[in-house]
Amino acid sequence: MRGPHNIWRLIRTGATFERTGAMVAALDALEAPRALRIVARILGAPFFWLGLKGDAKMPPIPRALTALGPAYIKFGQILSTRPDVVGDEIAQQLRVLQDRLPPFPVSIAKKTFLDETGINPDEVFSEFSEPVAAASIAQVHKAKMASNGKTVAVKILRPKIERAFQKDIDAFYFAAGMIEFLSPGSRRLRPTDVIAHFEGVVLGELDLRLETAAASEFAANTQADKGFVLPSLEWPLSSRRVMTMGWAEGVPMGDNDALDAAGHDRSKLGERVLQLFLQHALRDGYFHADMHQGNLKVALNGDIIALDFGIMGHIDEYTRRVYAEILFGFISRDYRRVAEVHFEAGYVPADRDVDEFARALRAVGEPIFGMDATKISMGKLLSYLFEVTERFGMETRTELILLQRTMVVVEGVSRSLNPQINIWKVAEPVVEAYIRKSIGPRAALRDFAKTARVLARFGPRLPDLVEAMLIKQAMPEPQKVKRKNWLLPIGFLLALLFCGALAGLVFDVL
Repeated sequence: MRGPHNIWRLIRTGATFERTGAMVAALDALEAPRALRIVARILGAPFFWLGLKGDAKMPPIPRALTALGPAYIKFGQILSTRPDVVGDEIAQQLRVLQDRLPPFPVSIAKKTFLDETGINPDEVFSEFSEPVAAASIAQVHKAKMASNGKTVAVKILRPKIERAFQKDIDAFYFAAGMIEFLSPGSRRLRPTDVIAHFEGVVLGELDLRLETAAASEFAANTQADKGFVLPSLEWPLSSRRVMTMGWAEGVPMGDNDALDAAGHDRSKLGERVLQLFLQHALRDGYFHADMHQGNLKVALNGDIIALDFGIMGHIDEYTRRVYAEILFGFISRDYRRVAEVHFEAGYVPADRDVDEFARALRAVGEPIFGMDATKISMGKLLSYLFEVTERFGMETRTELILLQRTMVVVEGVSRSLNPQINIWKVAEPVVEAYIRKSIGPRAALRDFAKTARVLARFGPRLPDLVEAMLIKQAMPEPQKVKRKNWLLPIGFLLALLFCGALAGLVFDVL
């Protein structure tokens, strides 16, 4: 890292936070101690005149981040997914952060397309528009294919954006180190880990091949989902800095008047959005983690179209099952079972009292179920749940935080379409269907079959493994001769092969 360079960037950041009035709010969100507050004000206040003004219509923190440029805007967007770090109020403010940056010229966009794909855009496209959207990392152009007249969206990274982001990421790491040094209490928020998470997300978005691959995987998972479609991908016209896909024609999900004018049933759309998200999270373990109205459209036939695949969430199969059991336990108000699931998964230390934990969970669930159906929120439930589990020693799990944040956003979309929607009633059939399929005897057999198939790959190596076991058993330990039980390893391996074959047969039948 370049110390002087990073210090200067922090001074400019501090000055902008001071000028926009965001400094106090940011320090309060971090629960900053006196030492950190003094250093922050020293870095910002004397250079107040160097700070950027930003958009006065925005809340202070989003205003400061927007003024500071692309890396800060993206950082704010990612922090909006981490209420465990910045608090619910700041996270809510950051969700309205918009990418309102000036576009770069069409000539540069076309040159980038040529350099990246080796194809002249004037030859492959009969039309190529001015930018229709300019975001922090890339901008989008509407174009028409010369060969077949198909309308496409061409997403192109900003010039030198990689270098600009790396400079700011270096400064972020420097700032995180300062915060941890000056405020030991802030280490529970893991500032350096937050920056590392940010860096990982940004590096993924700076390679549009990865976003194209994410869209491809998401499309493969959801191709049979009724009423849900994704734009087609144009792989030959995509590369590291260019992504080309079909143009999504439809009504923006956030425009209720236009949806009504087009004759769409907003109540059914609200239910479908929520159920689709839960299906993707539970069934596939791969979900769109930025499902706000700006990334959703409604086609003429009523299909929901998803856009922008830069932020995707992933949950492994075991965590999905745990999450489903927790949700279903709350839906059925079986707090004892919810508590047991947490202990079985190792989320809560085994030395804690399960009955006490169950009572704490009841204190979370019962007030929510006492609410009017239109006010019940699964996202808030998960938020309260994390607070309780943290008190019982559960460590923060980033994948569940992202899931919870997305759940809140999706609920917001659903309620904007139908304020009277009953979240639990809509979610219940999806959760029940997943549990029936993924938890129980049939699921256990499938798990066993998968395990057996993995173990079967070691078949050719079994003689060597048996020999190694026998040799180890035959070798006496220092100052102690171990009783040789050579039947144990052989019996174990034979039983394993038999069970593997049986489970594989059962799996094929199922």
